[in-house]
Amino acid sequence: MSTKERRVVSVIVMNESSVLARITSMFAARGYNIDSLTVAPIPDSRMSHITIETSGSARVMEQIIKQLHKLIPVYKVIEHEAAIEKEMVLAKFPISECLSDIAALAGAYNGGIMNVSDEVIIVMVADEPFRVRHFIEAAKRYKPVEIVRSGVVAVER
Repeated sequence: MSTKERRVVSVIVMNESSVLARITSMFAARGYNIDSLTVAPIPDSRMSHITIETSGSARVMEQIIKQLHKLIPVYKVIEHEAAIEKEMVLAKFPISECLSDIAALAGAYNGGIMNVSDEVIIVMVADEPFRVRHFIEAAKRYKPVEIVRSGVVAVER
């Protein structure tokens, strides 16, 4: 039986319609779930950088990488092994919670308070994906009203 491992893959593509649909349908056709997906244009180019976080066996991942290379708008596929990875989360807390405790918690995860209104405190954290998961767990004690998480972005060292 093959073991599932966490994988992060970057795909450099021509910035055109339907490219993302073709890439995600390739994952779906093989029964792979995409845990995180981030897409952004590359500055001063007509290309985009897609970062995909998934988990699966090495054998199936190898097949997906081969298929990605065959897609016409794909210029480069990067299988990250030694990468810097970051993820962002915005969390909204009731104003009734302790502002200094929430600020200290966000600060411990490379974040801080972004906004305070009459009703809520909004914090932003940007850190490694496993640390973002830890922040979300720790934040539960302050009764978050809403949590919005970005996808992983990665760059090879």
